[in-house]
Amino acid sequence: MSVSRLPRHARLPRPARFALAALALAPALLAAPAAASALPLPLPGTEHGDHLVVTVTDSGSWSGTHHLYCHPDGGTYRNAKEACAQLDRQTHWGRDLFAAVPKDSVCTMIYGGPQRARVTGTWAGRRVNAEFNRKNGCEIERWNRFSGLLEGPKSTTKS
Repeated sequence: MSVSRLPRHARLPRPARFALAALALAPALLAAPAAASALPLPLPGTEHGDHLVVTVTDSGSWSGTHHLYCHPDGGTYRNAKEACAQLDRQTHWGRDLFAAVPKDSVCTMIYGGPQRARVTGTWAGRRVNAEFNRKNGCEIERWNRFSGLLEGPKSTTKS
């Protein structure tokens, strides 16, 4: 095949072809960080959104079993939109949002109260089965990260 019959880009020197290939890939490479921080896609069969069942004990009037639906937001939460948004902000690829405090953690010995919670269901297409308490500083910090989910609606009455 003669050089004149080759496509125009094939007649370019090798460095120029690499530069053209890099230009063609630039939009995809620039979008990669944004895609990495995006929320994971749900698994097939979970198109109806996320559903968590939260059972809270020793927490006064909020004790009991509550249902939270996200995407679309709803359930037995008056603050479902805020609770879902808090979970969305913390959801990242490759990290278990509901992971327990690691066993080898060094935690302050501060008792935060008798509150306990169990969260089960599905979040971001993954099964959830997590337990929460306030028995030390690490557990209190973990509880606080899920305050919208574990503490229920904040009082809106004014004194």
